Amino acid sequence: MEPVTPDYIFESSWEVCNKVGGIYTVLSTRAKTLREKWGDRLVFIGPDRGKDTDNPDFTEHKTLLKGWRTHAGKEGLRVRTGRWNVPGKPVAVLVDFQDYFNIKNEIYYRMWEKFGVNSLPAYGDYDESCMFAYATGLVIESLYRYLKLEDKKVIAHMNEWMLGMAVLYLKDKIPAIGTVFTTHATSIGRSICGNNKPLYDMFERYDGDQMARELNMEAKHSLEKQAAFHAGCFTTVSRLTAAECRQLLGKNPDVVTPNGFEFDFVPKGKEFDKKRDKARNLLIGAASRLCGETVAENALLLAISGRYEYKNKGIDVFIEAMNRIRNANPERQIIAWIFVPACFLNFLNQKEYRTKIIFVPSYLNGNDGIFNVPYYDLLIGLDLTVFPSYYEPWGYTPLESIAFGVPTVTTGLAGFGLWAKEAGISGDRLTEGVEVIHRTDGNYSEVAERIKNSIINYSELDGEEISKAKLSAQTLSKKASWTHFIKYYYEAYSKALIHNS
Repeated sequence: MEPVTPDYIFESSWEVCNKVGGIYTVLSTRAKTLREKWGDRLVFIGPDRGKDTDNPDFTEHKTLLKGWRTHAGKEGLRVRTGRWNVPGKPVAVLVDFQDYFNIKNEIYYRMWEKFGVNSLPAYGDYDESCMFAYATGLVIESLYRYLKLEDKKVIAHMNEWMLGMAVLYLKDKIPAIGTVFTTHATSIGRSICGNNKPLYDMFERYDGDQMARELNMEAKHSLEKQAAFHAGCFTTVSRLTAAECRQLLGKNPDVVTPNGFEFDFVPKGKEFDKKRDKARNLLIGAASRLCGETVAENALLLAISGRYEYKNKGIDVFIEAMNRIRNANPERQIIAWIFVPACFLNFLNQKEYRTKIIFVPSYLNGNDGIFNVPYYDLLIGLDLTVFPSYYEPWGYTPLESIAFGVPTVTTGLAGFGLWAKEAGISGDRLTEGVEVIHRTDGNYSEVAERIKNSIINYSELDGEEISKAKLSAQTLSKKASWTHFIKYYYEAYSKALIHNS
């Protein structure tokens, strides 16, 4: 059958104009490529965090979709329209979903009656996510009717379990819309790992429904599973997570949609050198002040970053490896940064050790109170990054790293790590730009030792070898540009539309 191209695309995530984790990077870097083809027929929908909340990601334009805004207001929808301040500047609609808490039980009953979603055991962020998803469904329905899109091919792309109810709402109210549902990580898979249960050794014995009951994850798991089964096209981000979906959700993804990168975020030429010098000065200056001693200009600067998932993100093994390096006391001074928003971690950086570990407990969004520059403006100044993940469906942080010419360590339990090897590297050494460490449920100590040896070896390379490693990193990253990966999304759109035909 011939591929089908949509006329309009509506895409929603909790992270539209709201940076929390990697999904923000997925959508914000893909936006330019999509907008070049669809223009303002591409609309992103995100949560409205309030007019009084400073949001540098969003610029309101009251004239944008002005007629619809008035119409939506009469329907009881409270929305703001504007542009998402990322490359491509796509249309963004922010919706206030607070009013729907008043009818929460009615919404949940309807989802149980029609789709078997069990919201009774819900707790935590479930209610907030579902009310936003419900509001998103209403926004898309309102735009669909107002713009008279009944004779158009329309895609509604929803990301993660948090938007599951939008998939189900549209399936019920406007089945002509082609729905795409992407799980970036299954809720139950992440929970198994977060509860220190061995995901991989026991993988084929796990039953998703049973584990959801055991780990008090029934509501999220139920919603995610039903969204996966009822979407016109179900996708995930790597072969690794596709296997997880088959085992834990009982549903094989229709398309694997790997995460690319938009290189407009990376400065070029002299601007790159200028930003790198500025970043190094910031990092070395902060390290000198925090450690109470002068940090050498040629110190090896490395970091781990991301959400605070101590085991899943490999923060535990990173700290262990850095401690081993500190005890080995290599010749070159090493500064290891932990850029993770979390509770306080204290490290004693004695003067006799040339390796220092510094914890920065905040998101680097330009307003962190420590550096006050965005993450990318510090990343560019690093020599290395280390992301020894235990559970990582894709792994944006290592991809971002090599895009900025910073070699990285990842693992074979990260979708990105598997992709990097498929893209042509052995993964055995950092001089290839990416080192991919074999990780299992039981080889924690071996992983820490390999990271230690890899970093010490890298610290001893000469300038020419380091330049080659940086060039290799950037060369590999180009293979993960959206120009290469966007085709998988087009395939997903087509499958969703054909499913409805």
